[in-house]
Amino acid sequence: MPDALAELRRALESRFADPPQASATGRGAETLAGMAARGARRAFTAQPLDEDLLRTLCAVALSSPTKSDLQQRDILRLSDPELRRAVNGLLGGQNWVSAAPELLIFCGNHRRQRQLHAWRGRPFANDHLDAFFNAAVDAAIALGAFVTAAEAVGLGCCPVSAVRNRAQALSDLLELPDHVFPVAGLALGWPAGPAEISQRLPLAVTLHENRFGSGDPRQAVEAYDKARAAAQPYAKQRFTEAYGEDPDYGWSEDKARQYSRPERADFGAFVRAKGFKLD
Repeated sequence: MPDALAELRRALESRFADPPQASATGRGAETLAGMAARGARRAFTAQPLDEDLLRTLCAVALSSPTKSDLQQRDILRLSDPELRRAVNGLLGGQNWVSAAPELLIFCGNHRRQRQLHAWRGRPFANDHLDAFFNAAVDAAIALGAFVTAAEAVGLGCCPVSAVRNRAQALSDLLELPDHVFPVAGLALGWPAGPAEISQRLPLAVTLHENRFGSGDPRQAVEAYDKARAAAQPYAKQRFTEAYGEDPDYGWSEDKARQYSRPERADFGAFVRAKGFKLD
């Protein structure tokens, strides 16, 4: 195997304009190199996943940290072809999602906690925003752990945030009870090609020490825009009918255009309808 530390350094240099002097040894260097070089996979072979491997990955993901051992996250596997087709329709008919051998839905689950109070006859004294937040974070932690575990055994995957685009319809289709909600999907399979390493914002912008940095990150972001556009130009610009074609189109313009249109404005109402108080 190539020198793992050298692989880690190359991956970090591909990601960051200001990479750290990577330091790791042995199996730790191999693990970090794999994590640093990861990339979303949206093309899969037709090879199915072994059932035991899939359940092992789920168990490893659910071994990840959870707030106060509350374990407020569940994984829902969509194995029924008709259900997969219906869900893909809700996701906008994205071909790469429907072609993935597996689609998982990671859910926040605060229902179990409330059941514990009913079973034990104890008052539930925390019916506020933090109850929802804890379950959402728990699910996100499990999702991240699953991605790391899946890629460690050679699988490819890509999170699917579009499961929240029509959250109520998806919830009805999957029969999610009150206090259970979708956080993200995950398309999963054996990859049909290599991953592309996406550049990230420099650590000078996103890594802070002791106190949040007060400087203006605009120059650093604009430099990142240029570097990323040179290495990974966007194939298509968003909303050109409203904003036109930008010859210097980069990451910041793409993200500003993306959030210039409403997305999931009904999600708060959906969460409240699930029984959460967001005070």
